[in-house]
Amino acid sequence: MSETPGSNPGSTPGSTSGSSYAAAGVDIEAGDRAVELMKQWVGKATRPEVVGGLGGFAGLFDASALRSYERPLLATSTDGVGTKVAIAQRMDKHDTIGRDLVGMVVDDLAVCGAEPLFMTDYIATGKVHPERIASIVKGIAEGCVLAGCALVGGETAEHPGLLDPDEYDVAGAGTGVVEADRVLGADRIRSGDAVIAMAASGLHSNGYSLVRHVFFDRAGWSLDREVPEFGRTLGEELLEPTRIYSLDCLALARTTEVHAFSHITGGGLAANLARVVPDHLSARLDRGTWTPSPVFTMVGELGGVERLELERTVNMGVGMVAVVPQESVDVTLSVLADRDVEAWVLGDVVDRSDTAPEAAALSGDHPAGA
Repeated sequence: MSETPGSNPGSTPGSTSGSSYAAAGVDIEAGDRAVELMKQWVGKATRPEVVGGLGGFAGLFDASALRSYERPLLATSTDGVGTKVAIAQRMDKHDTIGRDLVGMVVDDLAVCGAEPLFMTDYIATGKVHPERIASIVKGIAEGCVLAGCALVGGETAEHPGLLDPDEYDVAGAGTGVVEADRVLGADRIRSGDAVIAMAASGLHSNGYSLVRHVFFDRAGWSLDREVPEFGRTLGEELLEPTRIYSLDCLALARTTEVHAFSHITGGGLAANLARVVPDHLSARLDRGTWTPSPVFTMVGELGGVERLELERTVNMGVGMVAVVPQESVDVTLSVLADRDVEAWVLGDVVDRSDTAPEAAALSGDHPAGA
């Protein structure tokens, strides 16, 4: 997990006897220290199938656990958290951004009905600060626990000259498994299906280029500004971790009939639902069924952002959507309520000829944040 760059013999910084890796800006000892600090967190993000421990060249996962499947399909996903890392860096708070990373990866796996098995991470930074790297990995490990998957490997890369000493970026990849005849998606959706929304914890990890532009460049707000509508500071609101839905989605798939899920990320509700709704059908959504939290309204108002532009940039308070038969609605809402997931009927699926041309039409006069 999180191997550090290899060493190169030579002089220490300031020596005139020759070049070295350290003189070039790569601190191998700091990398080793980071690995030691992160061990306690990585050890918590495991599963019985994980083989070996921290420090190998590759993570090992016992695939014999898949023998119980008739036709196991492996699902894979990779992602990052975008410019939300800039908020973490400005606040010098790094122990939640890893949860955002896990959510972006594993919830994409859950969309097809796959159980997340394991993840790997990649952290690139201008300078390895061991405590900071360990804090990032702590968040990743905590996210993996929430998702029910293991953190089996990763890499920390020090890039002096490419990134500033306090800059970093994170990315990750995950692998899951689903029985072939239980893959969820567009081919299962039927006209008349209900569209169930699951509430987001906040902005999650999309739209932060727009959000930062509005709050910092246009409004001139600082991260420590107390915002009454948020009940906390701007920075605390913007750094709220992404909700991880994978176990909730899997619980639904085990309990009742589910036709599809849609992870609401970049592109918003319309674009992401369009990825799972077949061409001859349309998802008809009603804005009047929910009130987006104040952060969405404020981005729209402070930035003068048109409603449709806002809706296709941020999640508007909906982080995941389930498409289920009408007869599964009550069970779906009950299961999610038992799991402390706020959920509601957002709309329905209709023949495309019955709606506007958009693949996912938002109707109603309720202001969706702009």
